[in-house]
Amino acid sequence: MVVRFVIILLALSPALFAQVEAAGVTPVDAGLAGRENIYYALEDLLTPWSTTVEATAFARMPDDRVAISTRRGDVFITTGLSRANRVPDYSLFASGLHEILGLAYKDGALYATQQGEVTRLVDEDGDGRADLFETVSNAWGFGDYHEFTYGSKFDRDGNLWIAHCLTRSYTSERLFRGWVQRITPDGRTIPTCSGVRSPGGLGMNAEGDMFYTESQGPWNGSCGLKHLRPGAFLGHPISFKWYEHAPHLGPAPKVPNGGRDVRQYNEVKNVPELMPTSIVLPYKKMGQSASAIVLDDSGGAFGPFENQLFVSDYTLCLVMRLYLEKVNGVYQGACFPFRQGYATGLIGMGMTRDGHLVAGGCSRGWPTRGTKPYALQRLRWTSKMPFEIDEMRIEKDGFALLFTKPVDPKTATDVRSYAMTSYTYRYQKVYGSPEVDHETPRIVKASLDADGKTVHITVEGLRVGHVHELTGNGVRSRDGDPLLHPVAYYTLNARR
Repeated sequence: MVVRFVIILLALSPALFAQVEAAGVTPVDAGLAGRENIYYALEDLLTPWSTTVEATAFARMPDDRVAISTRRGDVFITTGLSRANRVPDYSLFASGLHEILGLAYKDGALYATQQGEVTRLVDEDGDGRADLFETVSNAWGFGDYHEFTYGSKFDRDGNLWIAHCLTRSYTSERLFRGWVQRITPDGRTIPTCSGVRSPGGLGMNAEGDMFYTESQGPWNGSCGLKHLRPGAFLGHPISFKWYEHAPHLGPAPKVPNGGRDVRQYNEVKNVPELMPTSIVLPYKKMGQSASAIVLDDSGGAFGPFENQLFVSDYTLCLVMRLYLEKVNGVYQGACFPFRQGYATGLIGMGMTRDGHLVAGGCSRGWPTRGTKPYALQRLRWTSKMPFEIDEMRIEKDGFALLFTKPVDPKTATDVRSYAMTSYTYRYQKVYGSPEVDHETPRIVKASLDADGKTVHITVEGLRVGHVHELTGNGVRSRDGDPLLHPVAYYTLNARR
């Protein structure tokens, strides 16, 4: 049955602000959110009053239909997520599942990744409700409320990828906790990567390679985006005991060193299987609990950032933007602020066929900036071009910065328009890390290409294994506009 409902918008009270600040979560920058809204409008979508839509995953279906799963185990089929009146239609497709954290569509069926299994959902009699609930795989252990399992979309080879959180995010008490597995088209479940701690989502880049988001914690100084190369070790060694159940991968890697004076980039040399974090998401500057990953495959309908990745954050209720490149076979790149001000903690995110970014989640269990218990919102490009750093690419002696609009030559080539610091994090068994090993690389030259949009900055003091935080407060567009977001964070894993 299709229904439409009205939602009441609640004001943010001073008391709620105080609760957020007491939990160590800084309030939203209302001024910046207002400027962001000029270019990317954040809009509430109405949800049924009779149920709680804590959206956890999205899957595009034929036509304009989108399937939405919820933390409470429902799956809705929606139409009209892009309507001007912001009133979609909802039809309940399935219920009774357990915390669905992955949803994919293929050949007329939905594949729901829930805590204990991946389930194939099929409407056999055509009445709009799932009749067949078929177990695709349950080849892992589950028995704790915090043993979350996240699922991907189908990759280019027809595989589904699933990532398993550690037990209570600290130990590995059940089979393949802290691992990533692939489910093949012929039904095999293949252990693929070890060393996961607390994933928040999986997604592919434009080349079809799979990544996941990791949260700050033991062996993870900050949140980050990590490449899931088959056979890789992602950094947390507590799950090594399950290598005996994955003989095709050979013996477990060497246990890495950890401590106040240990850095991950040095341990990559010591442990060949260790995959460096592709893009570090500096803690609190870019988020505190990274979640879903979405590729902008809209063909330009979502703005100038086609083929880049967008990552949501649960705690700070925001979306960040990531530019990836591969250097000497290793992924690295930059992350940029993109859009803050979401109403609730973001868990799931998806892109509609016409280029709207839809996100949702809840504020249950952990502090968030958002004050609503749950919400469903869409982000729509207004067709106005923001002045941003579109891409930040490593060069032999510095970086190339591609801007979204032609720059003012005077300010863009003045080295005083820029500043840079670099730092890294401890690689240690205890929870998280402060920024350490700060230095100030020197920007000695800035030159502008004939395209009027690409600036090459020559930098003395680049360091492999470090985040390079660039600010461009002095840069102006040809029209005199400052950068909407004048900061970028580049993770340097390899030099050209």
